[in-house]
Amino acid sequence: MLTTPPTAPSFCRHAASADIGLIGLAVMGQNLVLNMNDHGFVVCAYNRTTSKVDQFLANEAKGTKIVGAHSIEELCAKLKRPRKVMLLVKAGQPVDDFIAQLLPYLEEGDIIIDGGNSHFPDTIRRTKELEAKGLLYVGAGVSGGEEGARFGPSIMPGGSPAAWPHLQPIFQAVAAKADGMPCCDWVGETGSGHYVKMVHNGIEYGDMQLICEGYHIMKSMLGMGNDEIGASFTEWNAGDLDSFLMEITKDIVTFKDDDGKFLVEKIRDTAGQKGTGKWTAISALDLGMPVTLIGEAVFARCLSALKEERGRAAALLAGPKPGVDAKFTGDRALFLKDLENALYAAKLISYAQGFMLLREAAKEQGWHLNNGGIAIMWKGGCIIRSRFLGDIKKAFDRNPDLENLLFDPFFASVLERTQSSWRRVVAQATLLGVPVPALSSALAFYDGYRTAYLPANLLQAQRDYFGAHTYEFVDAPGSWHHTNWTGRGGRVASSTYNA
Repeated sequence: MLTTPPTAPSFCRHAASADIGLIGLAVMGQNLVLNMNDHGFVVCAYNRTTSKVDQFLANEAKGTKIVGAHSIEELCAKLKRPRKVMLLVKAGQPVDDFIAQLLPYLEEGDIIIDGGNSHFPDTIRRTKELEAKGLLYVGAGVSGGEEGARFGPSIMPGGSPAAWPHLQPIFQAVAAKADGMPCCDWVGETGSGHYVKMVHNGIEYGDMQLICEGYHIMKSMLGMGNDEIGASFTEWNAGDLDSFLMEITKDIVTFKDDDGKFLVEKIRDTAGQKGTGKWTAISALDLGMPVTLIGEAVFARCLSALKEERGRAAALLAGPKPGVDAKFTGDRALFLKDLENALYAAKLISYAQGFMLLREAAKEQGWHLNNGGIAIMWKGGCIIRSRFLGDIKKAFDRNPDLENLLFDPFFASVLERTQSSWRRVVAQATLLGVPVPALSSALAFYDGYRTAYLPANLLQAQRDYFGAHTYEFVDAPGSWHHTNWTGRGGRVASSTYNA
């Protein structure tokens, strides 16, 4: 139980007027504050560097109902009860530091919301610690970038369920809308909101890598210019591949610098990352889920970072050189249609793997996730927003307990229709030396997933041979056996476990 806050100074004895407080006035924080103001909510803004508060009030927030605070104490004093304080600060220790600063000025039932990209285990820990003190805690993934924060993001809140009735009017008002519904709903318990945001970001990694591989194929294999590539992206964006990432890619590849040259060609081919894709891959490994496409997308960024090493390898290692000694000689128009189909099929695999991971995490953590609701949360405002997510929502509407998106009749028919194109693209890219890690790993997953009999029997026999790890018989699953394969080993078996 929290103690009663100390007697407040004079500024605190005025009537509390703010509906919510927000800490962190970088661009995302400022834009979200302005968005809340636009929807009729009074926001109290605070930043560790208090001069930013004054600058914000004098410029972007001038003429609004937004109020400022120059201390944590003043911020809490200006909030209506139950107090609602949202953090938009760097993940990790800064979140814990601000929570510690808030605690002396909060009372039982007050709510702290972390709107940053925190790692979900931290959110689980913080939820439990603060609930033990009588407070409510919410980890809310926010997606959409600066523009989304200003005009309608996707918000994925999870944590203390009792907090949701107090946050719902604000969050659903400022969130993006898709099919007339807010792209925000309660996700589930403890760290589920940040987990769903993490998987969102992992899928974002996969989507971006797939689009980049399509760009590379068109440029290196087909010899297309940027305007031609942009025209293809524009055409695809009018069909099944309609998405925010496809739309912005068209703009990027055709954008010219002040000198009239395409800007994208001047950008060094090394990609950065902030960690959420890596976290998704690590969680998939921890849970034993084959989220291969996201993993390959993360590794593709790691490989891109080896710029100098790749330069040396290019001069030393043999292989076909696209457009030089390895040229595409087929029908370009037909191949572009194949490429469109291949991207659609691989995108489906990416989302299927993402929802497989959500399913297993929910089982592990005891979360109650609404998969159809998550699809709607992702359909507008966020970076992976696309027409495709409406089809995912329909799939879960048809069967809320759907084991895998690939089992839905609509998606199964899509893969039946597109897989010949997909195979041709991966085969042709491989023959001509164009790396397509995401397209090919998605296809390998699909073929592995639809194969009733895999060579893991041999793998398990190998493990038993060198490490006495035991095996099961086909007709007696659940009963483990060890064989002395050489006659020189013993009868003692090692313990077995799933990893």
